[in-house]
Amino acid sequence: MSSSTVTPAPPPPSPEERKRRRLALIGGSLGNLVEWYDWFVYASFAIYFADSFFPGDNPTTQLMNTAGIFAVGFLMRPVGGWILGRAADRHGRKSALTLTVSMMSVAALLIAVAPTYGQAGYFGALVLLLARLLQGMSIGGEYAASATYLTEASARNRRGLGSSFQYVSMTCGQLLGLGILITMQHTLSTAQLESWGWRIPFVLGALFAVVVFWLRRRLQETDAFKEQASGADSRDDSARGTLKALWLYRRQAGLVMALTLGGTVAYYTYTTYLTKYLVGSAGMEKTTATLVSFTALALFAVLQPFAGMLSDRVGRRPLLITFAVGCTVGTYPIMTALGSVSSYWSALGLSLLALVIVTGYTSINAAVKAELFPTRVRALGVALPYAVANALFGGTAEYVALWFKSSGRESMFFWYVSGCALVSLVTYVLMPDTRNVALSRAEAEADNGTGPGAGAGRGDGTDRDREAPAGAEAAR
Repeated sequence: MSSSTVTPAPPPPSPEERKRRRLALIGGSLGNLVEWYDWFVYASFAIYFADSFFPGDNPTTQLMNTAGIFAVGFLMRPVGGWILGRAADRHGRKSALTLTVSMMSVAALLIAVAPTYGQAGYFGALVLLLARLLQGMSIGGEYAASATYLTEASARNRRGLGSSFQYVSMTCGQLLGLGILITMQHTLSTAQLESWGWRIPFVLGALFAVVVFWLRRRLQETDAFKEQASGADSRDDSARGTLKALWLYRRQAGLVMALTLGGTVAYYTYTTYLTKYLVGSAGMEKTTATLVSFTALALFAVLQPFAGMLSDRVGRRPLLITFAVGCTVGTYPIMTALGSVSSYWSALGLSLLALVIVTGYTSINAAVKAELFPTRVRALGVALPYAVANALFGGTAEYVALWFKSSGRESMFFWYVSGCALVSLVTYVLMPDTRNVALSRAEAEADNGTGPGAGAGRGDGTDRDREAPAGAEAAR
């Protein structure tokens, strides 16, 4: 397939269809926002609660302990991706979305009430660990359900735009956490934050999740899933969402892992680790470093839809390749310069430069992954390999960075990030562009001129069971 092939615009949607897609975008995005708020607020407030669970005189060691628990949460993401991805493929995207947000609410409450080391010894750290494992399972399923839902619920010629809200909401969740942190930094003393203030954002996260649960109950299932579950392909019903079915698309699963590798390491380096790096290596005040992260992430979120729309016009691969080249050659000089910044504006400029580069990956990765798999295994195919790559590389990025720092070889981490991006670059160059694939039988019939939407689009065929997408076959 060629990324230069232009997909003609389909007929304008009806008012009812536009309303349904708006609700889908809002429900999928807001839920994702709350999920990632709860996930990231742990990293944002770690500098205040680290010594509450891990006593000692070395701040770096305390942060390494909390970063270790942060990384352990990633180990449950493949489990969540498998269990909840299977549920999304067998019982619907909507049911999986409501389940993930319920699990995240419970996990946030556990962290909010966890006893400190002074109150219960290391039992508090155990509660923290259990909560992070539950969060990891929830977020593993959330990515599967929301990435698939946002992509399937979008118009065919706007899937890049629709899926870009995966990282818009993801980043806004982090911004919400940072905004609460900035507010609390200006209203509470450091002693109050370290004593009890850090619990407040977790209580709020649990309450936010209850509201989103109600909203997601009102969502409609995607056409692609309803088509698959209608009975037309009942012979494949028992295989939907299974590892056996995913094995047929093992090459696509490998592609997801490889294309995720560089993106997830770069994203966590310039988001969750950035504040700690500015404080610990550049010597910035905590409040200034937090404000730098907040402003850079706000601008980063605004960029996502524009990059998504660009991918709908020029294809996915050009953006992915631009990201990988920029990250491979730019990480060392950007991180080195960030380590010696002395002002807010210089730190902001460098941070934003890095996040502009990362946008080439974040804005479209959900669409690319969803476009590689057929409906019956799409959520599981998106979730499991992505979660494995995140567990191995994204979740450990902060810990690896702190380990290099503690051993006196901090610059080696910069080369590590560049190396991961280089692996993904090779993948992007060799993989097909997925922009024009059909995600449903209706889209495939339109491509073949046999359905009511014939002539509305141009895809690349269907899989062996006449369900979409052709991307799964084209990527073989």
